[in-house]
Amino acid sequence: MPTPPARAGTKGVPRAARERQMLAAATEEFGRRGYEATTMAAVAARVGVTKPLLHQYFGSKQDLYLACLDPVGRRLLDAVRSAMAEPGPGAPPTPLRVLSALFTALDGQRAAWSVLYDATLPPGSDAALRAAHYRDALDDLAAVGTADLLRSAGSADPLDADALTYAWRGLCTALVRWWVTHPEQTAQAMTERCARLFTAGRRILAADEEGTGP
Repeated sequence: MPTPPARAGTKGVPRAARERQMLAAATEEFGRRGYEATTMAAVAARVGVTKPLLHQYFGSKQDLYLACLDPVGRRLLDAVRSAMAEPGPGAPPTPLRVLSALFTALDGQRAAWSVLYDATLPPGSDAALRAAHYRDALDDLAAVGTADLLRSAGSADPLDADALTYAWRGLCTALVRWWVTHPEQTAQAMTERCARLFTAGRRILAADEEGTGP
């Protein structure tokens, strides 16, 4: 859920807790406004601290962005790796497990996805390079997963695998962005929705193959 602007400031709050408040507010600002439009003043106001104090804790805006990005990138990578591990008996298919892992990892901080996929990062900056590193790592996992799925279906065409990886990335992004606009939807509800959509898709394709589709 969105992090609401703080009203009472952070006077008397332990340093570690204050840092967490600042990072939560900054993640929300970067995720909703983008790097370019986010200001240190806006982040400070959201937390209820002064801009100089925010600089004292995190340095420049880029330093603050990186402090937000690294936990997000690591959390998503760990979630996807765990979801792609060897499934137990009766486990959902890998694509559904990965989506469920993404929703769970982002629950409570959905804007974090846009922090990682921010198109306004200065080209060539440390921020852009670090974000690209995490995105590339996620893409590598997606490439492994899609290639495995295609091989299990009898396809070894590398262009098929590349196209499916591209489509999968777009699907994940579209679903997360839809989720952001529906804050009442829990991570579990989104997982169940995706399971229904996958089932409907399989039925539609099966009906077309049998010549009974619309």
